[in-house]
Order: sequence, then structure tokens, then C-alpha cells
Amino acid sequence: MARCLVTGGAGFIGSHLTQKLLADGHQVTVLDNLSTGRSHNLSDVEDHENLTIMRGSITDPVLLAEAVQGTDEIYHLAAAVGVKLVAEDPVRTIETNIYPTDSLLRLAVQGGQRFYLASTSEVYGKNVKSEWCEEDDLQFGPTSRPRWAYGCSKAIDEFLALAYHQKYDLPIVIGRFFNVVGPRQVGNYGMVIPRFVDQALAGGPVTVYDDGSQVRCFAHVREVVDCVVKLTRTDDALGKIFNIGSDQPISMRELAEEIIRRVDPSVEIQHIPYQQAYGDNFEDVNRRVPDVSRLRETIGMSPSMPLGHLLSDIIDAKR
Repeated sequence: MARCLVTGGAGFIGSHLTQKLLADGHQVTVLDNLSTGRSHNLSDVEDHENLTIMRGSITDPVLLAEAVQGTDEIYHLAAAVGVKLVAEDPVRTIETNIYPTDSLLRLAVQGGQRFYLASTSEVYGKNVKSEWCEEDDLQFGPTSRPRWAYGCSKAIDEFLALAYHQKYDLPIVIGRFFNVVGPRQVGNYGMVIPRFVDQALAGGPVTVYDDGSQVRCFAHVREVVDCVVKLTRTDDALGKIFNIGSDQPISMRELAEEIIRRVDPSVEIQHIPYQQAYGDNFEDVNRRVPDVSRLRETIGMSPSMPLGHLLSDIIDAKR
């Protein structure tokens, strides 16, 4: 039995990870200030004898040190996330994503915990390759475009984690999440599938930004957290970065059409410019597809749930 800390454990991915760790027989401490997470996400396990919930911010160094004490594994998922939040408050994004990570890494060096750092496909920036692998260049836009603040801040997190691994032999694993979806995810922060499903269930229209040609891949959260736990406990993964996501691409227009077909074929699609949704300084990436060969070679698995099954799960949960 391991003693695990999950920062952001009341969030979408964090709550599913917490449930998995508890189901596997481990002790779990969740640290979350509920700024984007929700206490309801942990309602199924809130009375579990092996769960401790600490409400507070990862920016509080005293609370952070208390949460880390006595643990064996740290899963650092807490961050300022979501395209909409990043575009609206880049200061919060930078401060929340960088300083607490450094503090946690320092504490882990003292305590010797295994450390999983949740990163993001946003670190690739505007790389024009059709598929992104972990050793590709990071290509950000200008600093006058706030959306790159998120990718830059998480890239700094990665540099920090790898530096601690190199200097102190800290057992770290970095996972770059691509589009992770499933029950409990909300569309408030720009997540596209829950937003499309909510709009379709409400009778429409389903709002697609620009011409809808943007390409993404979607992985189910249960498969993603399976990968996270297995990576963290695999010695061959230590000191490495991994793409974690599906590698099956679909355009946003096609995604909207598929959701409408499943919910209500009479719902219409409405196209609006990015500027209307995110302001004049917004800039997007047209294609985001991961190469997951390193993930498969290291742990023998990668997210593979068909999109139809994934959408059915989300639509049923929201209904």
C-alpha cells in the first residue's frame, strides 16, 4: 500500500485518479482549493477510510509541506487549466503553474517520493508537424498572445522536474496530456466535448469556432489515469516525458456533427470567430495529434477507446 498525494484531486482528472488509487488499496491525500475542481467530484469516495481531503491552495507553502509529509508518491495535477481561463487571467496561470511546482519538487527531494508531473500538449506550441513526439521542438507564439502563457509555464515545470531528476536523482515522470474527456468534465474553461454536448442537449446551436477544421484527439479519462499510475511505478519511465492521449484525429466540425447525430439531429451548428469567444489576442493551433509510441513501448498500453464509446459515456452521464 502506497501513501499518495494528489494535488488537484477534486478536479476532473484528479478525482478519477483518486478513485483509482483508492480502489487499488492505497491511502490518498487530496489537496485542492476547489477553484476549478468540485467537491461533488469526490462524493462517491468522500467517506472512504483511506481518503484525506485538505482544502487549500498549492500556493500555500505551509499547507503544501503538511500535505507532502509521510507520502510515498506525489501526483501533481493542480494547475491553472483551460484555454478560456488562460486567455482571461495569464497572471494566475503563470503564478499557479510555476512556483508551487518548484516547492513540491524541493519537498520531494527531502522526502524521496516518486513524482508524477502533469504537463500538457500545449508545450508544443505551434509546431507544424502532423504528429508530435516528445523530443520535438517547442514553438510558441509571441508574448503578446496570452494563450501561450500556459504552454510556457508548463514547459518551465518540465525543465524544473528534469533538472531535479538530473541533480538529485529525484524519481520523476512527466506526462503530457492531450485532450482528456469523460464524466465530470465541464465546459466552463473551454473544454470542447462537454461544451458541445451541453449545447446539443439544450437544443443548440452547437458553437464551432472558426471553420471547424481544427484537428484534435480525445482520450477517455479512465484510460489516461491507468497510464499515469503505471508510468509512475515503472522504473524505465523515470526521468522521461510521455505523450498521454489518443492518436485518432477528428476535426471540430466532424466532432460537432457526430455529437448532434447522437443527441438530436435537428440541432444546428453555428460558426463564430475566435475573437468573439476569446478576444482579439487569441491564437490557436490547427492540428494536435500525439505520437504515443514511447508510451506503448514503456508500459505496453495507450488510450484506445473508440470515439463513439467515449461520446456515449459522456452523453449518458450528462443526461
